[in-house]
Amino acid sequence: MKLFPIFADLKDRLVLVVGGGAVAERKTLALLEASAEVVVGAPDLTPALAALAAEGRIRHRPGRFDPAWLDEAWLVVAATDDRDANAAVSEAARARRIFANVVDDPELSSFQVPSIVDRSPVIVAISSSGVAPVLARRVRERIESLFDHTLGQLAVLAARYRKPIRASHPDLGARRRFYDWLLDGPVAGFLRQQQPAQAEDALAAALAAPLAPDAGSVVLVGAGPGDPGLLTLKALRALNEADVILHDRLVSDEVMSLARRDAERVPVGKLPGENHHATQARIHGLLVEHARAGRRVVRLKGGDAFIFGRGGEELEYLRAHGVRYEVIPGITAALACAAYAGIPLTHREHAQSVRLITAHCREDEDNLDWPALAREKQTLAFYMGVGQLDLLTGRLLRHGRAPDTPFALIENGSRPEQRVLSGPLERLPALAAEHAIRSPALLIVGEVAGLAPRLRWFGRHIDGAPETITA
Repeated sequence: MKLFPIFADLKDRLVLVVGGGAVAERKTLALLEASAEVVVGAPDLTPALAALAAEGRIRHRPGRFDPAWLDEAWLVVAATDDRDANAAVSEAARARRIFANVVDDPELSSFQVPSIVDRSPVIVAISSSGVAPVLARRVRERIESLFDHTLGQLAVLAARYRKPIRASHPDLGARRRFYDWLLDGPVAGFLRQQQPAQAEDALAAALAAPLAPDAGSVVLVGAGPGDPGLLTLKALRALNEADVILHDRLVSDEVMSLARRDAERVPVGKLPGENHHATQARIHGLLVEHARAGRRVVRLKGGDAFIFGRGGEELEYLRAHGVRYEVIPGITAALACAAYAGIPLTHREHAQSVRLITAHCREDEDNLDWPALAREKQTLAFYMGVGQLDLLTGRLLRHGRAPDTPFALIENGSRPEQRVLSGPLERLPALAAEHAIRSPALLIVGEVAGLAPRLRWFGRHIDGAPETITA
C-alpha cells in the first residue's frame, strides 16, 4: 500500500491554498465544506473567490507565495499553473513538516485528495495513488450508483439511536441483525420516500417491541426500453438488493445481467394469445407470496410501469393486501425510441403536443377520439401497434389525416438491433410488411417523424423508398 488512507478533521484549522484560479476555487469550496479556515494566497482571485473574501468566508493573501504564509497552517494546497511556484510551495511545506498537495502532480505531493462519494456523514474515498485519476473517477461513478442519497440520513438516525439500540440488543449478534434490518427494512424505505417522521417512528417501534420478521416489500421498477445505460441509478440499486425479480418478457438480457447474481428470477411476461387476465392475477399472487415470505421483490417492467404497464393495478393489489411498496420510474418507450431515432416529440414548428396511445385493443373495443387524433401539429406515439397498422392507418386517413403525413416505426428501440422505418402514412402497412417489422416496435405519426432521416444517429434507418436503406 503506497498511501495510507486518512480522514482529516479540518474544522477551524487553517489550510492554505496557493493560487487564485478555477482549480484553487474548486479546492477552496471543498475545504469550506469541511469547515476549514481557508487562506488563499494569489495575486488575483476568480470572481467567486473574491466574493468569498468580501464576505469574510476566506482570507486573501495578495501577491506571490511567501513561505511565511505557512505559519500556523495544518495543510497546504498548491493550485497554480506554474510548476516552479508549486515546487517552491512543496519544498517549503516539507521543511516545516506540513502536508502538501500539488494539484495533478503526485511527485510534489505529500498527500493526495481522493475522489469521494459523499453521503455525509458517510464518506467513501477512492484513490489510484496518483497513477490513474481517470480510473479512480470511474470507480467512484460505480460506487455512486450503489448507495441511495438518503444513506447519510439513515446514518444520522442510527447515530442518534445508538445507545437505545445497544441497550435493547446487548448481544452483538442480535445487534448486527438489527442493524441489517435497519439498513434493508422499512426505516430505510421511509427515508427513500422522504418520510423521515415515519422512519423514526418505525425505528422507535422496533426498539419498543421484539423485532418481528420483516414482511418483505415490492419495488416496482421501470427497466427502460432495453439499453442498460438508460437504467436509473435507483433501479440499479434495487436490482442489486433484490431477493426475487419478477420480470417481463421485453426486459433485455443486458439489463438482467446487472441484477444481483443470486437473486431468484421469475419470468412473468405475457405471451400473445394467452389469457392476460389470468396471467396478471398470477403476477399479483406471486408478488404478495414472495413479499410475505420476507423477501425484497423487484417487479421489473420494460419502459415505465405506469405507461401501459398495468403498474397501477399491481399497486392497488399490494395496497389491498398490506404489502409495502416503492416505485422507481423508467424511461418509457416513446421518449427513448424517439430520441434514439432522432425524432423530437415536440418542436416549435411541427408539434405542440404529444399523445401516448395504446393500440392493443380489439376493433369492437375502439373508443379512441379519432377526429382529435387526426389533427395536425401534434405527435402520436402508438404502443403495441405492429399488429394493428392497417386499422390505425385507415382510421387516421378516414378522419382527415393527410396521406403524406410522416411516420416512423421504430423496432427494438435503443437496442443494438434497432431499425427505423420512415415514410408517408398512406404507405405504412405496405412498408412495414415489406421490411418485416416485428414487435417490440413503437409507431410515431406526425410532422416530427419527418425529421428522422435527417437527424438519425443510432442504428439502421430505412427510408420510405424501398431501395433507400442507410446503416
